[in-house]
Amino acid sequence: MNLFDSHCHLDVDEFAGDRDAVIARATTAGVIKQLIPAIDFDSWPGIRKLCGEHHGLLPAYGLHPVFIASHSPAHLDALPEWLRQFRPAAIGECGLDFFVEGLDAEAQRLCFQRHLELAREFDLPLVIHARRAVDEVIQRIRRVGGLRGVVHSYSGSIEQAEQLWKLGFCLGIGGPVTYSRALRLRRLVASMPIEFLLLETDSPDQPDAGWRGQRNEPQRLLDIAMCVAELRGVPLEQIAQQTSDNANRLFVRESPPPPLQIEPIHHP
Repeated sequence: MNLFDSHCHLDVDEFAGDRDAVIARATTAGVIKQLIPAIDFDSWPGIRKLCGEHHGLLPAYGLHPVFIASHSPAHLDALPEWLRQFRPAAIGECGLDFFVEGLDAEAQRLCFQRHLELAREFDLPLVIHARRAVDEVIQRIRRVGGLRGVVHSYSGSIEQAEQLWKLGFCLGIGGPVTYSRALRLRRLVASMPIEFLLLETDSPDQPDAGWRGQRNEPQRLLDIAMCVAELRGVPLEQIAQQTSDNANRLFVRESPPPPLQIEPIHHP
């Protein structure tokens, strides 16, 4: 088995007591690579150290919109030099969150816009958080142009997904797809172009249906892959290999492939 967890916060305190064991369990489950996105400026050095110590862990540096109140202009100003010195696999986690109450929307927009500009300047993929903000995220991606990346924990519509694919963006799919009530998401995953599908756990958050109420961890990616394989009616090994190839194409190769031809989904 060859699985790539495209979104895992393995650096956070929830894993402080057993991080090595968590990595070992993931490897046993076939999770060979993990992308570790940052949430704030203070997390960048720890992620760099963690990824340097463990083969298969890839860093992403950015400023998460949910923590916008703790980001300062100096943190955003430091990002270009950090990218230049320690070229990561991606820029992120960044984006817009209009779901959590009390977050400064305009500050989020300014911060996200700078991440988009830096992704264009450094030719790096983006890891984007978008809650109740998919339309605006799409507009901003289109306005900058020449970008690629993933909208993680995707929760938008099929129509929005098609716009993202045409812009060269993948969808990150994790634990929510395993819940039977997630009908719209399950229909999307069952029929979307496989070339734009990435698997993720978002550990320690968003546990799958078989792990609800517990601390999530990357070994659970296997259960997510099994669910996706069942929804699409294909072998597990095919989902594992294709989604890993997609993640490697996005995060590991130095230059992106030519644009893919996208066939529209027939809406039910």
